[in-house]
Formats: sequence, structure tokens, C-alpha cells
Amino acid sequence: MSENILIKTADPNDEKVQKIIDELSANLFARFGSDGKNSFIDWQINNPKFVFVVAEIENEIVGCGAIRPIEENIGEVKRMYSKFSGKKIGQNILEFLEEKAKTIGFKELVLETRVKNNQATQFYQKQGYKITPNYGKYIDQPEAICFRKSLI
Repeated sequence: MSENILIKTADPNDEKVQKIIDELSANLFARFGSDGKNSFIDWQINNPKFVFVVAEIENEIVGCGAIRPIEENIGEVKRMYSKFSGKKIGQNILEFLEEKAKTIGFKELVLETRVKNNQATQFYQKQGYKITPNYGKYIDQPEAICFRKSLI
């Protein structure tokens, strides 16, 4: 498999795209007992502040990620997933989302993952995200860990 990774915006309701989202949900459920789908139900496909992307290698969808607004100048990273480790798929997706977030006008990004998800917490810290107090629905959830990154 070549290392040429193409990141592009996509419709999360598209049948081909739905397969990677379902794979992400199954992976989360197997690892943590929750599929994370309830955090993605208010998606507004026609709102330009909502961005969903996929990563492709040789026309195969191998990852996904999204941002959505939670405040005027703050976006939230959602549904980050890479089918393969060590290919920089997640890093490419996140860099693409960060650039999109800047063009949208977000000044910072926040995200939540599980405390038990060491791979994700290490990944986000390597990408410059700092642990921040839990926000929104994660405030009283001790299994959640939240991160924040300034884009300015």
C-alpha cells in the first residue's frame, strides 16, 4: 500500500463513508463499551462550520475525522479514526481539520477522549493539544479527558 494519503471533505451519510464510521463505532464499543455515536447525532451537513473528512489511500477510505462548532470561535474535533497505525493517517486528518478550522474562523479546537485511550491521549499531546478541564457534557464524567489547542 502506497503512503499517498488523500484527505478530502465528505458527506458522513454517504454509504461508502458510513462504513468507516461504523468501523470506528465498532472499534470504540469493543475497547470501551460505548460507540460514541450519541456525540454525532446533531450533525448539520449544510452548515459550513461542520466539516467531515475522510482519508483515502489508493481509493480505499482508511480514516475519518470531523470538526463542529461548540462556541462562536471554538470548534470540537469528533470521530477521529485511522484504520492503520503508523501511517500518519490521523496526523494528516488532524492537520487538515486544523487548517479548515482556521479558515472557518475558529481560534481554538477542543476534543474529548477516554482516559483509558492511551494511544489517543499520547497522539493528541504530540500534536500540541494540552489537557484542559472537561467541558460541556463531559464535566462530570471521570472517564473522559479533554484537550485544547490554540490555532492562533
